[in-house]
Amino acid sequence: MIVRPVHFIILAILLCLVAVHTPAQATAGPAPAPTATSSSGSTASSAPAAPQAQSSFQGSVPGKLEPGVIQISMQDAIDRGLKTNLGLLLSEQDIGSARGERWKKLSSLLPNVTTSSYVDASQVDLAEFGFNAIPGVTIPTIIGPFAYFDSRAYLTQSMLDLNALNNTHAATQNMKAAQYTAKDARDLVVLAVGYNYLQAIADASRIESVTAQVNTAQALYNQAADQVNAGTSPAIDGLRAQVELKTRQQQLIQAKNDFAIQKLTLARVIGLAPGQQYGLTDKSPYEPFTAMSLEEALQRAYTSRSDFMAASATLRAAEYTKKAARAENYPTLSFNADYGLAGTTSTLTTHSVFDVRGTLNFPIFQGGKVQGDTLQANAQLEQARQRLENIRGQIDADVRTAFLNLQSSAEQVEVAKSNIDLAQQTLDQSRDRFAAGVADTVEVVQAQEQVASANDSYIFSLYSYNYAKISLARALGLAEASVREYFKGK
Repeated sequence: MIVRPVHFIILAILLCLVAVHTPAQATAGPAPAPTATSSSGSTASSAPAAPQAQSSFQGSVPGKLEPGVIQISMQDAIDRGLKTNLGLLLSEQDIGSARGERWKKLSSLLPNVTTSSYVDASQVDLAEFGFNAIPGVTIPTIIGPFAYFDSRAYLTQSMLDLNALNNTHAATQNMKAAQYTAKDARDLVVLAVGYNYLQAIADASRIESVTAQVNTAQALYNQAADQVNAGTSPAIDGLRAQVELKTRQQQLIQAKNDFAIQKLTLARVIGLAPGQQYGLTDKSPYEPFTAMSLEEALQRAYTSRSDFMAASATLRAAEYTKKAARAENYPTLSFNADYGLAGTTSTLTTHSVFDVRGTLNFPIFQGGKVQGDTLQANAQLEQARQRLENIRGQIDADVRTAFLNLQSSAEQVEVAKSNIDLAQQTLDQSRDRFAAGVADTVEVVQAQEQVASANDSYIFSLYSYNYAKISLARALGLAEASVREYFKGK
């Protein structure tokens, strides 16, 4: 009788030591990782927004290095981007994640079957439970040792659970939203590849244009130097011509550098191996756009845009989530059963054992959990509805903007093309006047600058026109098919 209080005292001391030691371990442990909320605090919000080049669609998973210099058309670049672009690859993995989440929700509705087997050997001290002080009754102090085994299969099946059912429906809609988002990512890849390919073509065109300007400036300088040496022109004409030549040479160096950097950017988007040498086979085409009217484009966009379909699926998922939150107040019905064999290890005799149970559960009070889940579901539903309406308006703006850019850039192409001819005629006449001695190099340099400006305007307007086509294809949600139609190997 004296031993038990001692045991209790020792046990109480040990529990106190454990209670004191546990907070110390928690304090000495590693600091928790910063959450997403803390990382987006005032410091991060004050920083400028990341440029478009930092998005996942400007990256890729590089492939293997190919020998030699490969030639890539715009369609080849798009095909490569659709295989290696990081934004698309991440979107496809989101589908797998959403599919896994759906299986997790569905598991609560499907049968769950497990099996368990065990063997036990025991010896029981009845005095421990107070069976040693019953007057007139002889009770053994020790029972055992004895051994037994039990092997069973267990089945659990939900018969009625509206909360789990609606959560499964919500997960299904989220999976569809992920699939639509991945499809929309393909359009964004086409847009990113098309933008960078057209930009590279424009940079290559600028190199050709500036090279021609350098040649013209060199010819003017040679002509001015000859006249200065002959004494028919003042030295300042030679200096002006030399300054113009150096300026054009400097522009050529910059144009070549811009083209090389743009090729690196394009290579990153389409997944070329680091250091891969390649050339561009397509040039900037110009073909009048007569595919459809604005009304037809808007109607097609609302039925084809994958981001609009993804937002619609997200809205349906939010509606099911709201139903699931309300269903937490409803009763649930479940079925449990097990069957197996049990017996003693000494004789190895077995008997069938089983248990069948149906459980009807009525929630009465859950401490405000249902109300909290309902409030969250309502907020998510309203957010999904607002995002859907925002995308609806964005589609209208995207299509109209693309049509406006198409019309404006097409007109600019025609004006810039005629302006090049006029500027070239002006330059030719200025050079003739200078050669005849009735004008100085000021007039010729100004004419050269007009030619350079006209060429730059033409390159920019042609780039804008073709990019407006790609933007319209993305706005319609049919980028892959439309780009093949708009740029047929040009």
